This record gives sequence, structure tokens and C-alpha cells, in this order.
Amino acid sequence: MPTVHVFARDHINTDEIIPARHLTTDVEAELAKFAMEDYDKTFVKRVQPGDIIVAGADFGCGSSREHAVWALRGAGVGAVIAPNFARIYYRNSINNGFLALECEGIVEAFEDGDDADLNLQAGTVTNTRTGQSLTFVPVPQFALDVQKAGGWLEYMKEHDAADLEAETLNAHSTEAGHGHPGHDSTEVDSATQDPATQEKTHA
Repeated sequence: MPTVHVFARDHINTDEIIPARHLTTDVEAELAKFAMEDYDKTFVKRVQPGDIIVAGADFGCGSSREHAVWALRGAGVGAVIAPNFARIYYRNSINNGFLALECEGIVEAFEDGDDADLNLQAGTVTNTRTGQSLTFVPVPQFALDVQKAGGWLEYMKEHDAADLEAETLNAHSTEAGHGHPGHDSTEVDSATQDPATQEKTHA
């Protein structure tokens, strides 16, 4: 049964997940030694394979470095559960076959050191101490397939271009919201808008 490590603050950034001073390697085992170092120096001594991080909203904001995913995975973390994630971190997690699960109320449901029962098929996470069970946003089949393949690069080897173009990944953390700018589907980026249309728009 995985143990939960609670980092309740919102907006935990990638420099806290893996400080920039340690970005001298892309070897997960090396990065893992410094995971969450600037937030909790004891974390790497306590974490065990398969453990879960529960965090506040907008987890993984800041730099787009993939090292922030590699460091946690290298440390043995099996999943991060938060109300939502910074969009690039969420995408990096999917690309690397790492579970980033969106779940409202997750911080309030767990205390540091609680055990959790994570059921991907049912879409639930249960605090075994209290019996409280929460439902998280279903993991897209695409994300599960990438995880099973061992990451995006391995997944691409198994699928042709048509399959890849047909894949979609829609989740709260990939949409505009929770402090992130974004485009509504009806908006057109002015940088790509036809000049004639721009003239009419600004006339």
C-alpha cells in the first residue's frame, strides 16, 4: 500500500521539485537524490517505490524542464495527485508515462504518512485510515497507453502517423484556467490571422 506525502501548498514550481543547480545530468537516479530538496530535505530519505505525492493546485508551474518529472519518478514516486497541474508539467508527465491525476479536495483528504489505495480502473483514491474515497478525473486511454509503452518515444514506435494525429488529450490541466492564459476554441491568434481579416477586425 503506497504512502502519501502531502505537499499542501499551491503553485509548487519545478525549481522546488528539482533545483536548477542540480540540472547537470538527465540520469533519473542522480536527479532523484535531490527531489523536492528545496521544499523538504527529508523527502528522499522517506519516499519508497510506488509512494504518492498529494499536492496543492498548479503543481509543476515555472520552468518546462522534464527533469521535474524524471526526479520524482527516479525517487520512486508512482503518482502525483493534485487539483490541477501546470499545463507543461502535465504534458511532460504524460509524455514520460508518469501519472499526474487531477482530484479536487485531495489535500484535505490526506495527512502526511497516510496509506492510499489507488484504483486507476475505478478512478478512485481511498484513504485507508479514514475510509474516505475520492474520484479523480479519469485518465485518458491515450495517457494509459503511453504509460504502458514506457513513454512517448516508445509509444510512437508502435503507432503510425495517422494514429498519432488522431490522439487527443483534454483535461483541466491542459485547458485555460486556474491562473493560466489560454485560447477559447472560437478565438483566432492574431499572429496567425489573415492580414485582411486583421484590418477588418481593427477597423
